[in-house]
Amino acid sequence: MAAAEFLLELRCEEIPARMQAKASEDLARLFTERLADAGLTPDRITSYVTPRRLALIAHGLPLQTEAVSEEFKGPRTSAPDQALDGFLRKTGLTKDQLQDRDGVWFAVVERPGRATADVLAEAVPAVIRAFPWPKSMRWGDASTSTESLRWVRPLQGIVAIFGDDLVPCSVDGVESGFATLGHRFHHLGVITIGNAHDYAEKLRACHVIVDAQERAQIIEERAKALAAAAGLSLIEDAGLVAENAGLTEWPVPLLGWFDPAFLDVPPEVIQLTLRTNQKYFVLRDAAGKLAPAFICTANIEAKDGGAAIVAGNGKVLAARLSDARFFWEQDKKTPLAVHAEKLGRITFHEKLGTVADKVERVAKLARWLASPDSETGKAVVPGCDPDLAEQAARLCKADLVTEMVGEFPELQGLMGGYYARAEGLPDAVADAIRDHYKPVGQGDDVPTAPVTVAVSLADKLDSFHEFFGSDMQPTGSKDPFALRRTGLGIIALMTVNGVRYPVGDAHGQWDFIVDRLKVQQREAGVRHDVIDAVVSLGGENLIVRLLARVHALQSFIATEDGANLLAGYKRAANILKKEERDPTITPAAPSEPAEAALASALESAEPRADAAIAAEDFEGAMAALATLRAPIDGFFETVTVNAPEQEKRSARLALLERVRVAVHKVADFSKIEG
Repeated sequence: MAAAEFLLELRCEEIPARMQAKASEDLARLFTERLADAGLTPDRITSYVTPRRLALIAHGLPLQTEAVSEEFKGPRTSAPDQALDGFLRKTGLTKDQLQDRDGVWFAVVERPGRATADVLAEAVPAVIRAFPWPKSMRWGDASTSTESLRWVRPLQGIVAIFGDDLVPCSVDGVESGFATLGHRFHHLGVITIGNAHDYAEKLRACHVIVDAQERAQIIEERAKALAAAAGLSLIEDAGLVAENAGLTEWPVPLLGWFDPAFLDVPPEVIQLTLRTNQKYFVLRDAAGKLAPAFICTANIEAKDGGAAIVAGNGKVLAARLSDARFFWEQDKKTPLAVHAEKLGRITFHEKLGTVADKVERVAKLARWLASPDSETGKAVVPGCDPDLAEQAARLCKADLVTEMVGEFPELQGLMGGYYARAEGLPDAVADAIRDHYKPVGQGDDVPTAPVTVAVSLADKLDSFHEFFGSDMQPTGSKDPFALRRTGLGIIALMTVNGVRYPVGDAHGQWDFIVDRLKVQQREAGVRHDVIDAVVSLGGENLIVRLLARVHALQSFIATEDGANLLAGYKRAANILKKEERDPTITPAAPSEPAEAALASALESAEPRADAAIAAEDFEGAMAALATLRAPIDGFFETVTVNAPEQEKRSARLALLERVRVAVHKVADFSKIEG
């Protein structure tokens, strides 16, 4: 069947860069769905997006849809006339065209094929009106009506060409045509598109690169080349590359410089000023330090090579950096302890008080975590100075009220560390303030410095306990207070640093932590059923000890002894499920050699396993249980459990109960799959 390409371009005023990728995906998806409803499937879809246009090409569309036969089940033949009338209206048939199948009316509707151009003419307006922009607007005189078109920015043109022919359609007065516009400055005239094949190249000739990935590649490669030519290196930033590609139709990266005196400001501040405020790329010198340079991306090829553009951008950047330096100098004039006095003005949560209230709780908990226990002489966080832990905790949120964090919220914690160091506070305190939010997410560094561990853990435990205690735990997919992330942070801090803090079970906290642990450990290759086998024993509230059991168990069941012991355990457990021992019957002495061998093995293995568990030597406990493997095998090979003599039967069931109890001291093997 003959086929052709369909080109659709929707041109408007500037689409925000952050919306472009999703909009391109949505256009392809909506268009494909509309075609599928009509029985059309293109060979493939090519999508394009620039700041001023969304476009796609549907390749290999047949010129005509195929005729289809659709069958509809109707009411019973005994149904009231009203039901039959409704069914006839729905199908467009008459009663004599229906089929009676076992007392039920069926309609077979033959739908003839349609010209694909007609399908496209209906699809384009439907797609435009159904478009799911995250934010949209109405404009012009028609905007007084709620029925008028909503679009991200005023829609200015539609190109709709099937093969070489126009697909006539109209949306709110915008008529489809062959005409589009090129670059806003480099090509002011109208461009006539002949068909899908010449679309991208005609626009390229008019300084518009419609492929977002191509624009991103140009930006990245040119920026790296400019940096290298200046003896610098580009700090790679894929998100910024994509954003600049979304701001330009003809990207031209340019290198500029700023006053090196600004480098007295913390480098993270400069980097955020360049990246967030100005969308500039940041550079490093040969020593790896921040360079007083930037790369901006122009949208034109300037006659002067971009000198005026770079100069203009440099002036704007200088003003921004001057503001940042002012914030830096002003904030340093006030000690962090004085800044912290203002935290009472900030609400942490309406049920949990102010940030000052939270800081007070965190400070007390951090001191407790660092203080030696009166009985054992050991602290939860070993090697931590309680005074330093409390001092860092009381100052860890102080930078929230500084000018710099007000401008750049992303720098909270980090700026507090800088201010603490500038104030002359101990390095351990400054580091703890800087890093107490860590780990923030998967792959983030986990603090190991004792003071930092105490403050970070106290901060997270406070949020965890307080929100759970106020019945504000996550539900379903909703987690407004990021408690899942907090839980993972607690687990990471405890496991990396061997922190033995008992997580309580009030309000389901322990179950929640175990669920997070399963998520975390699954990525490390730990089986969820092995975790269940340990957790189901109950009585465990130390993550470090729980994981030690889990890792020992997973290693054990991967061995031949472990696999065979698991099989023997399950056989014993199955028998015990079916057969209940009568406690009134005195078990007989072992009458079979294999029976006596198993009893002897248990006498030896049980105390060894108990001692190993008490010493938290879980590998040793597994080794003790492994000695039961051969006696259990021998028992099932030669001993009949359901002996006709009740005393023998009772003795053998009692022996299997001892096996189950012994194994359950380490884990509930019934939870292990396989």
